[in-house]
Amino acid sequence: MEFSRAIKIAPSILSADFANFGAECRAIEDQGADWVHVDVMDGHFVPNLTFGPAMCAAIRPHIRGVMDVHLMIAPVDPFIEAYAAAGADVITAHLEAGPHIHRTLQAIRNTGKKAGLALNPGTGIEAVAHLLDMVDLICVMTVNPGFGGQKFIHSQVDKVRSLRAMIGDRPVHIEIDGGVTVETAPLVAAAGADVLVAGSAVFKGGSVANPAPYGANIRAIRAAAEAA
Repeated sequence: MEFSRAIKIAPSILSADFANFGAECRAIEDQGADWVHVDVMDGHFVPNLTFGPAMCAAIRPHIRGVMDVHLMIAPVDPFIEAYAAAGADVITAHLEAGPHIHRTLQAIRNTGKKAGLALNPGTGIEAVAHLLDMVDLICVMTVNPGFGGQKFIHSQVDKVRSLRAMIGDRPVHIEIDGGVTVETAPLVAAAGADVLVAGSAVFKGGSVANPAPYGANIRAIRAAAEAA
């Protein structure tokens, strides 16, 4: 993974056809996706239950590029090695998920993977200043985590702008997760984000049998962000 601030579109397979994950991963990459985003939820830290390491390992052979695994789970540390072994390229943990986030980031880095730090909408950025040299990505949640299809929380745009200033010239991505559309992508891109996670906005109108709408949706989101 070479670092670049160019806009990257990372479709969330939470909005894909659960019966066809391998084919869906191939389809979105063929249609222009830069990363594949996997939302892992435990029914405890967030009110939903999704994917374990075995599912990540199963789809890894179908992903040519970056597999971006977002752990919305608590505790995190006991599962880091399993998701690393499953083929994650980026493993993101929540600041709010445990008392020792520095240790968690160390553990992710020790597996040889890129370390991400996620922030819920109600979380400030003060603690991030002491972690910037431990992270490769900061994920700003622009919805409350747990479900796809929620509306974008506009107050988070200022958070993105503040993070961009705090990061300075460090090679740290800012990722946006939640409510990304053609309308909201320019707002966060202008504020400094470069990785845009989109679920329903990418998968709407398409299918494995008819993937062309995926490409049209990805191109539209990318164009809107780049124009900003």
